[in-house]
Amino acid sequence: MTTSRSSITEAEINELISKLHALLPEARRRGTHRASSAKLLKETCSYIKSLHREVDDLSDRLSYLISSMDVTTSQAEIIRSLLR
Repeated sequence: MTTSRSSITEAEINELISKLHALLPEARRRGTHRASSAKLLKETCSYIKSLHREVDDLSDRLSYLISSMDVTTSQAEIIRSLLR
């Protein structure tokens, strides 16, 4: 019977948690004081949600700006080509 490696080791989990800690702005502000893994995962989810909201907002603002630009301007064409 062959078993595939489907589980992750505790050391790998700790390494991933450390990487998340380094990526999150709130966690970086805390410095070396580590939050629990559960709290860090909740913060990660909240941060990702806020990034999604920010992307949506920026997308809406960009759409508005593009729609208000003169269709024939070279700047509008450059922006449109970048968005494709």
